Amino acid sequence: MTDIILARHGETEWNVAEVFRGRIDVALNETGLKQAELLAEYLEERKLVAVYSGPLKRALAVAGAIARRHNLEVITAPALNDLDFGKWQGLPRREVAEKYPESYTSWLDHPEQVQMPSGESLGDVRERVVPFIRELVDRHTGTVVLVSHRVVIKVLICALLGLDNTHFWNIKMDTCAITTFSHENGRFIMDEHNNTSYLKLLKKAPLTDF
Repeated sequence: MTDIILARHGETEWNVAEVFRGRIDVALNETGLKQAELLAEYLEERKLVAVYSGPLKRALAVAGAIARRHNLEVITAPALNDLDFGKWQGLPRREVAEKYPESYTSWLDHPEQVQMPSGESLGDVRERVVPFIRELVDRHTGTVVLVSHRVVIKVLICALLGLDNTHFWNIKMDTCAITTFSHENGRFIMDEHNNTSYLKLLKKAPLTDF
């Protein structure tokens, strides 16, 4: 049996300011670094067999904090990279709404239909991340941590639950939260979702779903 812990990276200043991140390599802020250490501490007693991460430093910082406590090396996986938001990257939410009103409205109402200008769609994310997960459950027995991004994890959760991408906005994934699946007899079972219990010490309310 394989257990998969999906971890979202910690907070960045662009999360706080609601700026689209995508492939821009934004670092964790002070809160994000504290979140990473609290998550690593929470998982310290779990027996992990591998830690995978997307290639951006906000994900790698969380993966590294976890891996160090288990004497593991972080394995970088391009499949876990954030959605390429194309021309939206680096723009605040309000500016995107002004410059790209039609596609932004579609993103809020029908995200599965949106192809980011010069970027990816949710379907593109699904095509790269689902085969990667299936390879992992064939490769590993035990608990594996995957550190990635909000969009990627939401798409993956939909896929593992047998839902299409129209359900994207039905799922919330807070910064540095974890969602866990077990895989047994060819079936993925959700064991927990959006767990942030270990972040209570920060005494900080979750950000909006951005």
